Amino acid sequence: MVTRSIESPAFHKAALTSERLRIGSLMAVILILVAVAVVRSRLPGEEYTRASLPSMLGVVAVFLVHESLMMRSVTRAIRSERRPPQWIWAVNILVETSLPTTIMLIGTLGDYPGPYRALVSPAALGYMIFVILSILHLSPLLCLLTGAVAAAQYIAMVACTFAWVPAPPPDSGAFTFPFYVTFAIVLGVAGLAAGAVARQTRVHLMAALREAATREEIRRLERDLDIARSIQQGLLPRRKPDLPGYDIAGWSRPADQTGGDYFDWQELAAGRLVVSLADVSGHGIGPALVTAVCRAYARASFLGKDDLGELINRIHRLLVEDLPPDRFVTFVAALVDQPSDTIEMLSAGHGPILLYRADADRVEVRHADDVPFGVVPETRYGPARRLDMRPGDVLVLVTDGFFEWVDPAGEPFGIERLSQSIRAARHLPAQAMIQQLHTDVLRFAGGTPQADDLTGVVIRRLVA
Repeated sequence: MVTRSIESPAFHKAALTSERLRIGSLMAVILILVAVAVVRSRLPGEEYTRASLPSMLGVVAVFLVHESLMMRSVTRAIRSERRPPQWIWAVNILVETSLPTTIMLIGTLGDYPGPYRALVSPAALGYMIFVILSILHLSPLLCLLTGAVAAAQYIAMVACTFAWVPAPPPDSGAFTFPFYVTFAIVLGVAGLAAGAVARQTRVHLMAALREAATREEIRRLERDLDIARSIQQGLLPRRKPDLPGYDIAGWSRPADQTGGDYFDWQELAAGRLVVSLADVSGHGIGPALVTAVCRAYARASFLGKDDLGELINRIHRLLVEDLPPDRFVTFVAALVDQPSDTIEMLSAGHGPILLYRADADRVEVRHADDVPFGVVPETRYGPARRLDMRPGDVLVLVTDGFFEWVDPAGEPFGIERLSQSIRAARHLPAQAMIQQLHTDVLRFAGGTPQADDLTGVVIRRLVA
């Protein structure tokens, strides 16, 4: 079609499909008119119709062959997703509008109805059919061209008739030259109107195509995010660690399909287990990628030296080279030593860390040891602090999504309420304790949406 180069392939396919509909509709209309002419030729008093029918059928047959070839060409273009040359549409308009011109010419050459009456025969209305159906070109230019060519061919027929055929007597009922000129002007104006309709139709079509493309892009992104979510969830531990004397559990729920939190544990030699939890700034697909990288660096590093400070520094050095300028990671690692019932812990900007002491029946709030990963590249972390885990003690590691979740009034859940929830759930198993904390936060939030990722790990020293 005659369209601008900025239009999408989807529009050109839609335009070609509309063009195929136009050709099919035009062929159907012509066949209906032929059927009407055949019926008329069998009626009394239709000698002219019977006499001119063979010539008209021949012209129509040639026209239908041409339209069939155009239909075939358009169908091939749709299937191959190629664009036919632009000039073919202008040539096609010239050929199509020649049909009523040729039929009128047959009438002017015969004895009946005569040259002047042929100019106002039903064949002249055929021009209007082509103009109306030109809207399906979806091109204002082609609509204007159809109206202009139809008007030009008709006025040429009128001019030739008035130039070569003697004027009819005043009482013959023939129209004057201005009447025929007016009909030609109507054809041109009809082309303008068709162009305006085609332009508006094209605007709506482009809007519909953009909306459909947007919906498809959203669906594609949702599929990609679902895949990313399943991959990220697959990186979380699938079973609880088997560490005698301890009950350890973790849980995570991102705010979007993917999140910037993760937790992990890794069994080491000699009854040791390292538990880690990280929170990348932000949430979504970007932070999710960073968490995957952070987890990989951490798991590789924990297989090396035993000094927790050196391990954290190694993770920091590896990660800081990959972090974008606007990203940072809070990270905490707890090295559980089952034989000595101690935990070495080091936090890179992650806090607060909550420790329930059973003998005192209270929750201790401990803050981060240093800045997050990526804030100060030259930071040196360590040494780790040492915690004695007595029976009934519970170490709780959570991301800020828990205590920063706000209620309808905008008040955050806060560390104090979180500490109270921990103390109230102190006798629950580790997994049930995390779920209870989540339930308490949800009840407090009162239906406000989750704004940040939620991740928690509970390390409980069992009572013998």
